[in-house]
Amino acid sequence: MASHKPLACSVLAFFFAASLASAQLTANFYDKSCPNALYTIQTAVRSAVAKENRMGASLLRLHFHDCFVNASVTKSADSFILTFSGLFNMEKLKIQGCDGSVLLDDTPTFTGEKTAVPNNNSLRGFDVIDSIKAQIEGICPQVVSCADILAVAARDSVVALGGPTWVVNQGRRDSTTASLDAANNDIPAPTLDLSDLTKLFSNKGLSTTDMIALSGGHTIGQARCVNFRNRIYSETNIDTSLVTSLKSNCPNNTGDNNISPLDASTPYVFDNFYYKNLLNKKGVLHSDQQLFNGGSADSQTTTYSSNMAKFFTDFSAAMVKMSNISPLTGSSGQIRRNCRKVN
Repeated sequence: MASHKPLACSVLAFFFAASLASAQLTANFYDKSCPNALYTIQTAVRSAVAKENRMGASLLRLHFHDCFVNASVTKSADSFILTFSGLFNMEKLKIQGCDGSVLLDDTPTFTGEKTAVPNNNSLRGFDVIDSIKAQIEGICPQVVSCADILAVAARDSVVALGGPTWVVNQGRRDSTTASLDAANNDIPAPTLDLSDLTKLFSNKGLSTTDMIALSGGHTIGQARCVNFRNRIYSETNIDTSLVTSLKSNCPNNTGDNNISPLDASTPYVFDNFYYKNLLNKKGVLHSDQQLFNGGSADSQTTTYSSNMAKFFTDFSAAMVKMSNISPLTGSSGQIRRNCRKVN
């Protein structure tokens, strides 16, 4: 019997190409449907960051954790045949990415991503997104997605703290589901080595250059004691003065949720001090110091430590790429009225 796998693959490729061609994100998506959307988001973010500087990092991290949770699409012909009927509805394949799934609250019949290990007692800023959504719903009901609000708020947060800007293409739609398992497995852990970080980012279509640049977002972040305790009590490639400082806020057996800045030099300014710190063995997380630890990332980290303009350029480009990970567009998903629950 003749195999139908090549035909199935060809048809699959055609529908993927057609889907991508007909549902591209654009920089002016809301110009006519909600012309004040971007200004409303920007104003709200500036106000939130002015009230609490830490909120800038929190909103950036929300977008990152939203985008990184997505199911991989297998390339095997057998799987193409088995899932062919699902191509007409991308959500059936659970292809997620920058889709607002991280914002969904748990219900008695649904467990979302908020209680995943990387997110639980860690992610914050949900109330700011709620406020922005309410304001936009007041002027343009059910037009602007929560996923787009996250993407724009991340950019505006970085700008508010002195960082670079970039064009945020819009047109994402919101997922009606989420994946606790994917959140537990897809989001980079603070214990990862360089090779694992590189692989995990590569799985999302992001290069090593992107990974090193995006890690620079930690220049405005905070970390919980539970995520760096092993580093300060067990590792040796760390500055002794930093160890002393961190131990004062992170006892060996308690205080899991005590926080410390990932860049103690300028914790609320988006700059390149994160990389300068790495050169001096002042990376708070194990995964941070992997970017300067005698490996292949050393050269790029050194460049960023002395050339902030280069870091800004690469960070902006990487954010654009990350923001385009598997968005729901066209007729997929929905525009949620409330970012915490499906319509």
